[in-house]
Parts: sequence; structure tokens; C-alpha cells
Amino acid sequence: MKRRLSIAAAATADPGLDSVLGSFATYARLKGRYDDDWIDRLNHLYTTIIFIIFTIVVSTKQYVGEPIHCWCPAQFTSGHRDYANNVCWISNTYYVPFEERIPLHREGKQQKEIGYYQWVPMILLFQALLFKVPCILWRILGASGGVNLDKIVTLAADTQFVAPEDRERTIKHIVRYMDRWLENAREYRSGCLIRMRQTLSKYCCIVWGKRYGNYLFIIYMVIKIFYMGNAVGQLFILNEFLGTNYNLYGFEVLSHLANGDDWTESPRFPRVTMCDFEIRQMQNVHKYTVQCVLPINLFNEKIFIFIWFWLVFVSTFSAGNFLIWFYAMVFRQHRIRYLKKFLRVNECYKTELDKKMAVKFADQYLRHDGIFVLRLVGKNANDVLVSELVLQLWNHYRNKPLFRHANPISDDNSNV
Repeated sequence: MKRRLSIAAAATADPGLDSVLGSFATYARLKGRYDDDWIDRLNHLYTTIIFIIFTIVVSTKQYVGEPIHCWCPAQFTSGHRDYANNVCWISNTYYVPFEERIPLHREGKQQKEIGYYQWVPMILLFQALLFKVPCILWRILGASGGVNLDKIVTLAADTQFVAPEDRERTIKHIVRYMDRWLENAREYRSGCLIRMRQTLSKYCCIVWGKRYGNYLFIIYMVIKIFYMGNAVGQLFILNEFLGTNYNLYGFEVLSHLANGDDWTESPRFPRVTMCDFEIRQMQNVHKYTVQCVLPINLFNEKIFIFIWFWLVFVSTFSAGNFLIWFYAMVFRQHRIRYLKKFLRVNECYKTELDKKMAVKFADQYLRHDGIFVLRLVGKNANDVLVSELVLQLWNHYRNKPLFRHANPISDDNSNV
């Protein structure tokens, strides 16, 4: 009973904060989460949607239309033809160009087998899942960082469309929420080893954790490496799945287009293949070799051409995005310069004391994770909101008792 009363008292102690941070839950789910940047959403959202659309297209053709049709002997009845089509679909056909002779031995035919077309929907779904896994990891690990990034960014972005008084109230609640999180994540222990770890975490991120102010940022950078490695690795996965040199497929397509070659038949996705099967009648076994057409490969060829270029596009942008975040966040001077820009805009960077406290504001108060959250707001909203948040956090920081006691400020500067 006491515990329930304490929970109720805590909820009523700050009704504004709870209402602002809690009322957007349903709306945020409907329009998606904004705890990452658009390159991450290019990976886990748009790419996943593309692969699911391709899966539906291929599955519809396979399970509703006729994915294979074989040219059977004249004595075959309709039942025999259906049987031949089904056998050749579930077993691997093999491709032999018309200018080459059909191999006589089984080993020669196995080297030319095509065994991927039955599994194209499964591999496309598997690729979609691989693009979603880093996002799931980020949501799980990010939730343990002690702050709800999605709510902060969503609330900040939504202040663009509300009345001025509601906008100011919401920003103040976001600042209070961030201040509580930053204070709770602070290291209150002391000692030589603790100070050394704090220094290492500040300059080179060798030491990381919630108490060192770089937990969210390090996790986010690791997830970006996963995104980048996933996009590149899927080229090699498809290379093994298709059984061809898929890594160079896009360059071959560009070469054919540049030379104006007539590319009506692709050896990777042949439309006419051969199929061997046996029919047992009493004690006799009849062997047949039939020629089959694979209409599904018309779709597979175009789909995997697009996938090659899309994977190269996504991996390139993911690598560039990782380098941008690394450059902006790892180096201490860039983090401080980012905050100084907004402090100058708000005319809070005038005196020598302001300049000294701006460094402490970045290193000791916000640290990596605080600046990371501000950059995330800027990526999903705009710099105007970041400027207002920085101003409110700066005023909040200057009004802290420890700051005012250690750094007496004149009345003119206290209300900046």
C-alpha cells in the first residue's frame, strides 16, 4: 500500500512532465520511431520494405502463376506434363547454351545446375530480416541507456507545430528530463583510477559505459558498423546463394549497357534450361531430358540487378554516414565547437567565464551522450530546436548550486 501511494505521489509531483512525455506514445508508434538518422532508416525501414515487395512479387509468380513450363514428348498426357513441370521445379535444372552440347555424364550436368530459383522468396525475406536486426539491437541496447530517445526527438520535432506557450513548456520539460538523465548517469565515486577512466572516456572513448557519458554514442557507432557490414556482406551472401560471381554483376551490366550489347540471355538467370528425370514403369526405368522455360527468371534477373545497385548505394552512404558521425563526435574539439555555435547564436558566449564554462558544459555536463542526443534532434528536426534546447540546458547548468557556488556570476550574466 505504501508503495502504491509513493508511486501515485511521484506521478502527481510532476504531472506536466508525465503528460507531455507520455501522451505521444500512440502517435509516435503510428508514424514510426525517430531514435536514429535517415541513413539508418534507409537501411532498416526502406530497404526492408523493398525486399518485402520483391518477395511478394516473386511469391505471387511462383505460387499463383506458372514458374516453369517444360517441353514434353508428344506421348505425354496432361498429367504427365504436370508431373514433369513439378519434378523439374522442385529439382534443380541446369543451363547449357544452345551452341554447346549437352553433357553426357551427371558430373558435367551438376556443374551447370541452377538451384536458387525455388528459394528466392526465402532469401529475400532473410535479407529483409538482416537489415532489421541492427535496428532491433539498437532499440534493445539503447533502451538500457536510461533515456527514451524516441520521445525526446519526437517531442522536439512536434514543437514546430504547436502554440508558442506550448512549445516553451514542452522544451522546458525536455530539458528537465534530460537533466535528470544526465545527473543519474554521472559517476559519483572518486579515486585515481576513476579519474583516469573519466579522462580516457572524454578524449578517446577507450573506456565506455553509462557512468562515463558515452554509452549511447558508442552503441550507436557499433550499430552503424553493423549496418555497413550488413550491406556489404549481403553481396557475398548472394554470391554464394546464386552460385555465380555476383559481386561483379553490376559492373557487367554497366559494361553491356555502355557497349550496346544485345543481352537477351543472362547465364546467371537463364530463361531456358534443361531438366532430367526418370519415370518408373513396373521394372523399367525411363529417362527423359526435357527443355524448360523459367518465366520467373525474367523477374529474378531484374530484381537482383536492382538489388546489386541498391546494396552498393546503401553501403556507400552507410560508410560515409559513419565517417561523418565519427568525425563529429569522437574528436573533443568538434563537440565543443558544435555547442559554441549555438551559444554564440543565443549570445551566451561573451565573457571569459562563459568560454571556460562552455568547455565544462560540454565535457562534464553533457558529455558524449548529451551532445549525441542534441545532434539526433538536429538530424530529425532542425537546428532552431537544438539552439533552444542548448540555451535551456545552458541556463539550467549555470543555475546549479555547485556552479553558482564555485563560479560567482554577476546579475547581468545570471539571466543569459
